[in-house]
Amino acid sequence: MPDGPGLELLRGEIDGDAPGAVLATSYEKERAALIVDPDRIVEVLTWLRDTPGQGYRFLSSLHVADYLPAEPRFGVHYELLNRERVERLRVKAMLPTESPQIDSVTDLFPTANFQEREAFDFFGVVFHGHPELTRILLPEDYVGWPQRRDFPVGGEPVTFTYSEARYGA
Repeated sequence: MPDGPGLELLRGEIDGDAPGAVLATSYEKERAALIVDPDRIVEVLTWLRDTPGQGYRFLSSLHVADYLPAEPRFGVHYELLNRERVERLRVKAMLPTESPQIDSVTDLFPTANFQEREAFDFFGVVFHGHPELTRILLPEDYVGWPQRRDFPVGGEPVTFTYSEARYGA
């Protein structure tokens, strides 16, 4: 993965072709990240994939993190891999609490299909242009987004066979 100075050089290269698309960089715990304007996520990911010398052609993971109480609240994380250099890069876009939306990258990376659906299913992030943005693990009539930090914990009690036999529940 790029080191701190290499990350800043990468940001400068992107700024040359897409000024203002990268809002900041982060290099923590030996993890390099570009923080990108959510409206320009497709542009930056295309640049990283297609620009000669970059070669981040594999999306190994797309996931969401809830940074409640921070605002913007949701971070959509794209973990890219350059297989030739065995190099990882995280691209992150921050979305607001109200109406978290971002463009789909399924046209760039087909592996994003189910991962975007899972992010929608658990966090309520809407991916514009996704070919079938429906719940993937929860029932279609499920109400709410269970991985959000403000989702109520509890609900229906679950009795496990082991607990019932041991404690007489």
